[in-house]
Amino acid sequence: MISYIKGHLTSKNPAQVIIESNGIGYALFISLTTYSKIVDQKEVQLFVESIYVRDDNPKYYGFAEEDERDLFRKIISVSGVGGSSAILMLSSLSTPDIVGAINTANVAMLKSIKGIGEKTAQRIVVDLKGKLGKHEGGISSILAPSYNKNKEEALMALTTLGFQKLAAEKALEKAIKQQGVGTDNVELLIKTALKNI
Repeated sequence: MISYIKGHLTSKNPAQVIIESNGIGYALFISLTTYSKIVDQKEVQLFVESIYVRDDNPKYYGFAEEDERDLFRKIISVSGVGGSSAILMLSSLSTPDIVGAINTANVAMLKSIKGIGEKTAQRIVVDLKGKLGKHEGGISSILAPSYNKNKEEALMALTTLGFQKLAAEKALEKAIKQQGVGTDNVELLIKTALKNI
């Protein structure tokens, strides 16, 4: 079992990173929260959680802080919620927002996350309400210089999360043109696009 990986960040986008440690490159799926904390770093340490899709095909998820990994573990303990859905939750809402929504039984907020239907949202509330304790964290803004670079990063993140490229492009265009989201904040762009897909 891998607890954490510490090494050189060789590749990154808002949905996935590759960390080289002792000559091995580890690909880890990440949330926007983690991305915002490591985007400017070259050497990182990420806490790891693995989920086995099949016996021979593990998926690895990386987190900048243990609190986020703990919340991820609790979310995936709910029947019907997998790693991809949990990462989408952690990317769509801040950690305090997720905890608040669960503890106040705010099913509508949980349903606003792509892929989380009413029954799943209700199950999450029933299973986790009062069991999350205090989680701190949140998403900081990222300022990047280039419109195209940020749009491409957002598109790559959405396709890495499993959305069709065409649908992701349309969602991004809607976020930029109709909803007035600026391209200087990659996370906000992705969050808004997630609501349009």
